[in-house]
Order: sequence, then C-alpha cells, then structure tokens
Amino acid sequence: MSAQSRCRTKRIVSLPRRVITLAAALVVALPLTTNVSSADQRGFSAVLRYTENGIPHIKSNTFAGVGYGFGYAAAKDNICQIADLYVTLSAQRSRYFGPSAPGNSALGSASTSLASDLYFQQINDSGVVEEALKQRQPLGPRQEVREITKGYVAGYNRFVAERRITDPACRNAAWVRPITDIDVYRHMHALATVSGQAALINQITSAKPPAAPTESPAIPPDAASKVAEALEATKDMGSNGFAFGRDATANGKGLLLGNPHFPWQGGRRFWQAQLTVPGRLDVSGASLLGMPFVQIGYNKDVAWTHTVATARPFSLYQLQLVPGSPTTYLMDGEPEQMTSRKVTVQSRNPDGSLSTVERTLWSTRYGPVIDSAFGLPLTWTSTTAYVMRDANWGNIRSGNTWFEIAQARDTRGIVRALSDTLGSPWVNTITTDRSGNATYADIQVVPHITDEMAQRCNTPLGSAVFPRTGVAVLDGAKTSCAWGNDPDAIVPGLLGPAKQPQLTRHDYVANSNDSPWLTNPAAPITSYPRIIGDVGTERGPRTRMAIAELDGKKFSRQSLQDMLFSDRSLIAQLAANDTAKMCADLPNVADACEAIRHLDNAYSTWSRGALLFERFWLKVPPGSWKVPFNAADPVRTPNTLNTDSPAVRKAFTDAVAELRAAKIPMDAPLGEYQYVVRNGERIPVHGAPDQLGVLNMQVPVWDPAKGNTELVHGSSYIQAVSFDGGRCPDVRTLLTYAQSTDPTSPFFADQTRLYSQGKWVRGRFCDHEILSSPQLKIVYLRG
Repeated sequence: MSAQSRCRTKRIVSLPRRVITLAAALVVALPLTTNVSSADQRGFSAVLRYTENGIPHIKSNTFAGVGYGFGYAAAKDNICQIADLYVTLSAQRSRYFGPSAPGNSALGSASTSLASDLYFQQINDSGVVEEALKQRQPLGPRQEVREITKGYVAGYNRFVAERRITDPACRNAAWVRPITDIDVYRHMHALATVSGQAALINQITSAKPPAAPTESPAIPPDAASKVAEALEATKDMGSNGFAFGRDATANGKGLLLGNPHFPWQGGRRFWQAQLTVPGRLDVSGASLLGMPFVQIGYNKDVAWTHTVATARPFSLYQLQLVPGSPTTYLMDGEPEQMTSRKVTVQSRNPDGSLSTVERTLWSTRYGPVIDSAFGLPLTWTSTTAYVMRDANWGNIRSGNTWFEIAQARDTRGIVRALSDTLGSPWVNTITTDRSGNATYADIQVVPHITDEMAQRCNTPLGSAVFPRTGVAVLDGAKTSCAWGNDPDAIVPGLLGPAKQPQLTRHDYVANSNDSPWLTNPAAPITSYPRIIGDVGTERGPRTRMAIAELDGKKFSRQSLQDMLFSDRSLIAQLAANDTAKMCADLPNVADACEAIRHLDNAYSTWSRGALLFERFWLKVPPGSWKVPFNAADPVRTPNTLNTDSPAVRKAFTDAVAELRAAKIPMDAPLGEYQYVVRNGERIPVHGAPDQLGVLNMQVPVWDPAKGNTELVHGSSYIQAVSFDGGRCPDVRTLLTYAQSTDPTSPFFADQTRLYSQGKWVRGRFCDHEILSSPQLKIVYLRG
C-alpha cells in the first residue's frame, strides 16, 4: 500500500499498547519510546499519548509540531465552542446567527450579535493586533510562540478539513471554517481586554453625539455604591490559589492547590494537556479553549496557578467638549477632534438574505467614547463625554508570559517571566517550587495611576468612586493626567513590576480574589497603589475561610485535596446556630428549624438542610452582623448574625416558602436538588456560592420548581501538585466539567461524575507514568 493510500485510511498497528490512529493520520510502526525526530520533518508532526479521561500528552521535536498536536486534539474535543470564538472575533455572528442573537459571553458583554460584530470589526479595522505582531520580542510574540501558534492553526484546520465533526451543535455548520494565525492572536487580545473595553461593548457601540444641546446629569450621592454593585453583578470568574513552602508541608517541599472558578459553559472553559518538546519545553496543565499554551500548570520543578485580581486594568477619562461641537474636546485648552470610524458588518435578515449594517463609532487619544456604564449616567452631552482607556489594548504578550512561565525552574523564574513580559492580564500568580518556596506575585497589566495622581487628576466623580472601587475617572483635558511611566515597565503607561505586590514565604501564600493585603496574615502587604486593591477592609468569606483552614497547619497533597472537598462553610459555622435560635420565634417553620439545627455546616452532596440555608443566606442583606468588621481582627470579624433584624427574619421565612413551593423537603440532601444533567443523566454536585464562604465555590442556576439545576461558574480545572523529592511531581487534577463539550464524546461528563463523587485524576507527567496508564492510546499525527 502506498503512503498516499495509507493517508486516506485508518489503520491500527499492533504495539505493546493499543495505538489508535485518526482518519487521515499516517501510521508509523515505531516502539512507544521512539523519538519523534524520525518523523517526516517536511511538515508538522506530533505524538498524542492519551491517558485516563482523554488527557493528551503531546510530544514533538518542534514547537510547531507540539502546537499542531494541540490544535488538532483541542478541536476534536471542543470544535463548536472554539469555532464560535473565531466567528465572533471575525465579526460574523450577525451573518450566521442573526443580529438579535446573543453575543459570545466568553469574549465580552455584548447583549446581541450585532453589538458584538460592530465592536470586533472596529478592532479588526484598527489593525491593533497586526501592529503588535510587527513588534519584536518582548512587545511582540517570541519566535517559539509564533511557531506554536502556526502549528496550532495547522492542527485545528486539519480537523476542520477532515469533516468528522460529531457534535450536533455545529455539525455541517457553515460558520465552522479554517483559521489563520491572526485569529489566534485576536483571541489573545480579546481575552486580555475582557475586563476592560470588552466589558462595555454595548456602551461603546451605542455611544453617539447628542442630537440637541443637553446638560450633564448630576453625580448621584450613592455613586460609589452604584459602581461597586455594577462591578459585583458582572463577576463571572473567581478562584482560590494556595502555595505552601517547606515550613507548611509534611515533606518539607513545595505544594500547590490551583482552584480557578471559571464558567462551566462557553469559550472560557479550560482544557487539559501536556506539551513536550524534548530538552526545550515540558509542561502540563490547562488553558482556556483556543489558547495553545498551558496557563495554569506545572513542570518538574515549579507549579503555579492564577486568581482573578482586584486591580482595575482600565480607567475612565472625563472630556470637556468644545461648545457647539460635541465631537471636539479640549486638551490643555486646545481643541482636538475625536476620531470617527464607519464600521460595516453583514447581517442576516429573517428571510435568510444578507444586508449591510453601518455605524459610526467614536474614539479619542485615550480610547473609545462610551455610553452610561457602571450604574452611572455617563451620558454624552453637549459639554461632557466619557471614554475608557484599557491598559491591555494591544496586549498579545500573554503568549510570551505563559511560555516563559512554563520554562521556569523556580518561583524566582516565574516572577522574572511576569516582570520581563508584563503580559499577564487581570490575574494574580501563586506559585511554589521543589525547594519549598511559596510566592505570590500580583505582577500584571495595570495602569500607571499612583495614589498621588489619583488625588490630583480624579474628577469629582472619580473622587467619589475611586477610594471604594478603584475605578478612576480622570480629567481628560490635561496632558498631565495621562498615565505615568516606570523605567522597569516594558510598555509606557503601565505600573512597573517594582510597584506591584510580591511576597515569598516558607509557610504559605494564598489568594481568594481579595486584594493582596492578607496574602499571609503574618506579613500583611500594604505598600501598593489603590488601583491594585484596597487595604484594611472587610475580606470576603472565602478569604476568611482560607486563612482559617491554612493558618498554622501542615499539609500533604492528600490532606489539601480533602480540605477543598470538605465543602465547609464559614457562614454556616458563624450563623447556623443563631439562625436555629431565631426559628423558635417564627411561625410555621418547625420543619425548617429542625433542618437548621442538624446542619453539618458543609455543602457536600449528602449535607441535609444545606440548600435551605443557602437560599436563606442569599436573601440576607449585606452587613447583617452585630459585631462589625474590625481591621485589627480581620479574619474573625464581622460575626454574630443580627437575628433581631426584620430583614433577616423575612429572608428565612421567604426561603422556607421558596422550598415549599418547589416541594423540596427542608432537610433534603443537597445533591438531590443541586445537580447538572448531562445526556439525560442527573449528576449531583457539591459546593456553594461565594457568599457562603465555601472554598469549593459553585454558582448554581436556581429553578423555582426544581432547585439548583445547572452551574454557571465555579470550580473548574483543579490541580494539587506536590514536589516530594522525586523526579516526577506528585499530582492530582480534576476538570470538573470534563474535557469535551461534544455530547457524543466519552469525555463529555466522565470527570463531572468523578467530581460528584469527590474523586480526582492521577497526574501523569514523566514518560513512565504516561506509558503505564491503563487507558493509554497513542496517535501519531503527521501533516
């Protein structure tokens, strides 16, 4: 049989372990330990070694080859989700789905496909990503990143060309198309700006000059509260990151728990893989769909995770407009014209035909003009306009960041990678190494807005909201209020690494989405500008729970896993007894009182009464404590539920009524009414919302007739990594929603079942661990 013929057929070759080839893959009968160098170097080649739960360990002698294997394998598992990202980035959602269809929430806040298309088309028209690609490293991608990306594109396109899509969500869909390198870099840029401009897509695409003279609205007296509430309402990500040094581990080595709380659906799901280029790269972990780099993971010497940070990656500017010309603003007393860009997209009509939609979008030297946002009337009037400057605009450096992190040999190398690339967007980094160092580094893309500058340049609105929220509203009429510069920042306008918080300890560092202040209570961090975060304010319940769980203890990998899946609730510990006492004074709630009295203060699937307490607590107004927060005792305060409050009592009776209406017993085990359904199978899930102070956070969808019937976001890719002195790290992982979004895949819900049962997957990093997997399947892939 000719080589050409073999490329058109599937062949299974007998080897010591089963080798499975995909259609159109050239099968080569080589021993399992054969070096990939024998493969044809004229094209892309990779070996994909699948272990339990469909986790690929991708090996190639070239960076392009490892990207090729990654692109093919990721597309095989998640083609519809990834293709949806690319149709969004290419501004073609209205063409395929109609203008009123929702946008892709993984890439921004667009309420409709039309708003999404207008936003992304103006980005594509601007050429900002193309300009970044022209730059040399470190501003542009380093050569290895370019090679990985090129290979990824070829691997993804190969899967698309094979036309073997089984997912009914996009099988035979016209919008599943080949991609080019620019699509991947546009995706990088979109993820970088998701907490900045992409959070205001509707406001950017709807902003237009006033048709008649108008006055600017007054600043609301509760402006800070409105902004804080608006920011809280849009949160769809969180995370825990705990790194332990030699003094806090049973074996005196490094130990890490990575527990990001990301969406369970859509394009911000994680996907797990190992990437190996012998002698040059060997890293395992997970990345967001469509990102061909390990973003949270480990190598043989160091492990790391990220948590969503409190730093604001943007600021607003308030412009003073020229009278009679609402598209002209003053800069140091001189008029400056706004930039208008006519953006054109194709939109599908109800009859299937296409029409052209054109809209003019407006921008300034700082960034785009916006409409009302953050709960405030930021109206474009005859005298005032508001614009957003996004610190991540033009940032495709994150590929360099994650590549260099993957090559680090210790926590100092992680800090060096973050500092040299300054490409990490909106996340903290928590890391440990085999020598037993534990490091927290909030080195990311942050506007250079010092407290002195904020004091000098904030407008009255900015002065009202900045201290509480970190959102600056700067005077756009003064060049002296442009963001500053630091000599150690590779990009003008950003805070340099030296101004950003870092802490290395030999006990532990931890972050659960609060500011850096109590990374370790024994060494509070206080010397950072307000735009990064606050100091001396009330901590969230997960932060308090983490400190209570970690402080003064030593952990092994197993005890760390057990701690996370204990599902203990700080709020139940603080408030359940007082709630039970309150019950005695409330009418017609005897069954609910009995359930509360017997709470185990946890959110395991078998925890009785947990759902009742959750529904109650979600209705309790913030601040319903008798003992207020005390900065001198930040872990134990606030405390003591104010059961005399009518609002607290009403919250409880309302929760009881809610469960009765749904015919849910007050003492029902949580798992009977908190679950997900996959291919008709009902899978109980544990965990609870952030407000309950459960480290294993899950944000459920409440169905008034059935209970919690789906998860929005929460524990996603979890890794517990221990360095025990051996050559291979001791690892357990879990991808709670599993590797594949294709309901026909065997890896669609397998790890969700494991999650339900509190089980983990053994991490296989070294060759002998991979090759000893009882479910080993090997694919030889050639271009």
